Amino acid sequence: MNFETRKIGDITIFKLNEQRLDTNISVLLKGEFTKILKVDEVKKFIIDLSQVESCDSSGLSAILVANRIISSTGGQIRLASPSEKVLSLIKITQLDRVLTVTNTVEEAIEQLK
Repeated sequence: MNFETRKIGDITIFKLNEQRLDTNISVLLKGEFTKILKVDEVKKFIIDLSQVESCDSSGLSAILVANRIISSTGGQIRLASPSEKVLSLIKITQLDRVLTVTNTVEEAIEQLK
């Protein structure tokens, strides 16, 4: 699984450098989210989906794990730059009612400042 993380102040940005967010990487992704959010105690977290072209229910499950962890610690999460296909799936599953989605990473950063 290819990804990179960077920090801007107290905000951690997780960029998933994969075309597919699916069963093949969801378990690894859940583990990485758990490490970042619990061990590193991140309170402001952005998942940059700009490289992800498709997503399935396993991928959404990994994102929901991150949301559950950060919500339990009083933190905030944003999904940034989803493709039209990924955004459509988020809307169809009504996860846009639970997760805040932004068009860009910069917009997400501004919301979390």
